[in-house]
Amino acid sequence: MQRNEKNSIIMEIRAGAGGEEATLFAKDLFRMYSKYAVSKGWQVQVLDDYQTEVGGLKQVIFKIEGEGTFSKMKYEGGVHRVQRIPKTEKANRIHTSTISVAVLPIPTTTEIKLNPADLKMDFYKSSGPGGQYVNKRQTAVRISHLPTGLVVSCQTSRNLEQNKKSALEILAAKLYEKEKSETEEKLDQERKLQIGKAQRAEKIRTYNFPQDRITDHRIKKSWHNIEKILDGNLDVILKKLQILKY
Repeated sequence: MQRNEKNSIIMEIRAGAGGEEATLFAKDLFRMYSKYAVSKGWQVQVLDDYQTEVGGLKQVIFKIEGEGTFSKMKYEGGVHRVQRIPKTEKANRIHTSTISVAVLPIPTTTEIKLNPADLKMDFYKSSGPGGQYVNKRQTAVRISHLPTGLVVSCQTSRNLEQNKKSALEILAAKLYEKEKSETEEKLDQERKLQIGKAQRAEKIRTYNFPQDRITDHRIKKSWHNIEKILDGNLDVILKKLQILKY
């Protein structure tokens, strides 16, 4: 199976520069991708998230399953920049924040085999915004991959085995992307890794709220009606990317 035929992906959204405003827009992006997935008949499952006290998301990792998920969503990986006046801003100043998005195809068991001897598992109590425990039992899972140093965690389920299964899926997807990236870099030293870079030098898209405009810098195209697009109407952008980018 080719990578563009993957029907199961893991997406990771992380708030970058911009403080609480970045976490609020990370939540907006998660909502956009979730609503888009539902409109396509895909299944969405949150695997891990870190919410803030103001209702934002420092990070959210989620799985999307459905026909053609990777081929449609692969262009979303990179740094997304937002320019808008935060609700908490009293001086009406425009703030700029960044959010990084990663899109990882989930490998099959034949593509990535995890050796139990390479894994270190820790179990702890899941926590909510502000760090308070939301579960009295140790159902959250943290898995360290000793050969690479990759660490993943999952705490969204109240079931230990489900969290363990989800964490292993995240780890397998990250290892798969790492192996693919390293192989491709040997052929093209100019290629940049998508995963493992909290901030990429090249932003892929800017959401300018005062001008009601979204610009994709890779194909130099812009669209208006930000709120409609953030409500899950992503096809207007994704279809243009598929035509012009590759």
